[in-house]
Amino acid sequence: MQNQLNTTIIQTSLLWEDPAGNRAQLDKKISPIKNTDLIILPEMFTSGFTMNPKSVAEKMNGASVKWMLEKAAEKEALIIGSMVIEDKNKYFNRLIAAYPSGEIFFYDKRHLFTYAKEDVVFTGGNKHLFIEYKNFKILPLICYDLRFPVWARNTNNYDLLIYVANWPIPRIKAWDILLKARAIENMSYVIGVNRTGVDANHIQYSGHSSVINTFGDAILSFADNEEGVQSATLDLDHIRKTRKRFRFLNDRDSFTIE
Repeated sequence: MQNQLNTTIIQTSLLWEDPAGNRAQLDKKISPIKNTDLIILPEMFTSGFTMNPKSVAEKMNGASVKWMLEKAAEKEALIIGSMVIEDKNKYFNRLIAAYPSGEIFFYDKRHLFTYAKEDVVFTGGNKHLFIEYKNFKILPLICYDLRFPVWARNTNNYDLLIYVANWPIPRIKAWDILLKARAIENMSYVIGVNRTGVDANHIQYSGHSSVINTFGDAILSFADNEEGVQSATLDLDHIRKTRKRFRFLNDRDSFTIE
């Protein structure tokens, strides 16, 4: 039984509303990656955080989803990232999980960022996506979801919680704190992958992508505004030993979400 998961996170700037250009620059970052099980890209990695979905929206059989599947097969790894998808005449900020086997699963962002009027142009989701991969149970979420702990509550005994994001500099302290809080309260690994650079709205992003263990300790973190690719190995024994010793999840509250 495999007890370890080799994860790779890509912290990068994004070209504004340019899916082909973003795929090309990500090609260069993914190409050297070896011996990984999971590759994680930022939120809206094909466009940046745009509120103009019509200009960049793709279908589920479009170029970017096909590209993810190609990269997954090439690297023999699960690839996760979100993009703008048009489905049944609606636009979604949709996280795609592309398997090396050719399977695809997706999660639509539940908590739309009303401050930027994301709720005006996108349709929110209402279902979790639970992934089982290499013996790890994974819950992937998107950016603003991080502020809502009930939606991430570990009632399914997942081992890894993932957030892909475009989280700006003015609120980066909240990002750092909340990632650690989600790890501690859910007794889970947490990976947060954020972008860098400046978008067309002059919003600056400083990265702070991190891999955090159940104690809230960062076992990997990026420096401010630093583009790059880094890897960390997660260990199921860390999860099992922590939960067996402390058993905090046994005392969790039950919530009903509508």
